[in-house]
Amino acid sequence: MSSDKPTEVLKKLKIQHEFFIGIDSDGCVFDTMEIKHKECFIPNIIKHWNLQAVSKYARDAAEFVNLYSKWRGINRFPALVMSFDLLREWDEVKKRGRSIPEVPELRKFIDSGRPLSNSSFKEYIEEVGTNDELKTALEWSNAVNQTVDDMVYGMPPFPYVRESLEKMNGTADMMVVSATPTDALEKEWSENEIDNQVRLIAGQEMGPKKQHLQLAATGKYKPEHILMIGDAPGDMNAAKANNALFYPIMPGNEDASWQRFYDEASDRFIRGEYAGSYEENLIQEFLDILPDTPPWKR
Repeated sequence: MSSDKPTEVLKKLKIQHEFFIGIDSDGCVFDTMEIKHKECFIPNIIKHWNLQAVSKYARDAAEFVNLYSKWRGINRFPALVMSFDLLREWDEVKKRGRSIPEVPELRKFIDSGRPLSNSSFKEYIEEVGTNDELKTALEWSNAVNQTVDDMVYGMPPFPYVRESLEKMNGTADMMVVSATPTDALEKEWSENEIDNQVRLIAGQEMGPKKQHLQLAATGKYKPEHILMIGDAPGDMNAAKANNALFYPIMPGNEDASWQRFYDEASDRFIRGEYAGSYEENLIQEFLDILPDTPPWKR
């Protein structure tokens, strides 16, 4: 890794091909979303934020936000706050008399405009001073990383991912665009020997996905030559904010999504036949899968 600042690494990425493809990782390339949230994130939420008395509801709220809603795939800190907000207004939780953290100091960090990474959070705490809330938030986030490192390994990419990367390697400059810590990304991509298929692995330390695409691709490639592949609306929003195209990996139907990309969508992208009704139909199918209202409110 260069000694340059993360944003400079993105800016200095040189064009080698006419096309650019940004690819999300968790839940998109690897079937890691379920195990990471259900076995790593959520148990640590319950433990570190003392939600044992409402653990069932804490699990349901966090799973909805992180896996089964239009917020799927958002950064861990906003997702935690959103889960707390859902719990606070849930009647069954109120009946149990357990107060839910309001985390005003964590909200200030989220709104600060800094990268929402552990390293950035540590710097923020050093500047503003620590308190019990910020200390707990950092301990929780560190514990999540440790649990992921201990728990998540041996996860192969979805079928047709490797084939798709190999197919596009000589045609497009490809880059990982993710909100996951870079260390975890590099571990997963290298242990599956697909890290050599991408030019750069950009994690949360390099800022949000919108910034990844903006600095690495916008202005270097024609907008219709930039494609983001992802499994969450945040990936789509990052693409559209940069006037780029979006290919959705459908949650729950990832294998077929990658096969369709390999067999059909990748060729349409290169031929200039992707934008328009083809992309619009895929996006509508994708959005229909992910609700914005939790099941206990419907």
